[in-house]
Amino acid sequence: MRSTNSLLLGIVSLTLMAMPVQADTKVGVVNTVRLMEEAPQAKAAQSKIETEFAPREQELVTLQKSIRKLEDRLSRDGAVMSEKESGKLEREILSKRRDLKRTQDEFRDDLNIRKNEVLSTLQRQMYESTVALAKEKKFDIILGQGVVYSSDSVDVTNMVLDKLKASFKAGDK
Repeated sequence: MRSTNSLLLGIVSLTLMAMPVQADTKVGVVNTVRLMEEAPQAKAAQSKIETEFAPREQELVTLQKSIRKLEDRLSRDGAVMSEKESGKLEREILSKRRDLKRTQDEFRDDLNIRKNEVLSTLQRQMYESTVALAKEKKFDIILGQGVVYSSDSVDVTNMVLDKLKASFKAGDK
C-alpha cells in the first residue's frame, strides 16, 4: 500500500514539474455598471433625453389636469346637470382618457427607443475605450459582466472612465 502511494505521489510530482511554466497573463476587470453611472457621456445623454422629452411630458401633465377638472365638474355638478349635458361631459372625459392613454403609450415607446439608441452608442464607446486601454496597457484579458470578485489591483474601471472622460472632452460624444 505504501509503495503504491509513494509511486502515485512520485508520478504527480513529476507531472507537475514537467508542466510548462505559463507566462504571466495580465488580467483586468471593468465595472460596466459604474461606467454607465459615471461616464460623462451617460450623464450628457440623460440630460439631452430629459430636455428632448420634457415638452411632451408637460403635455401629458396638462392633459391629465384637464381630465381631472372635467371629472371634478361632473362629480360636483352632475346631479344638477341635464341628462344630455352629463352624458356629453362623460363622453368628453372618456375621449380625453383615450387620448391620454394613446399619448402616454406613444411617449413611452418613443422614450424607450431613444434610450436604447443612446445605450447602444454608450456601450460602443465603453467597448472602444476598454479595447484601447487593453492595447495601450498590454492587457491579455479584460473581464466585464459576471465577475463575482476582483481585487483593486486588476480593476481598470477608473482607467476606462478616464479614457471616456478624455474622449468626451475631445468632443467624441
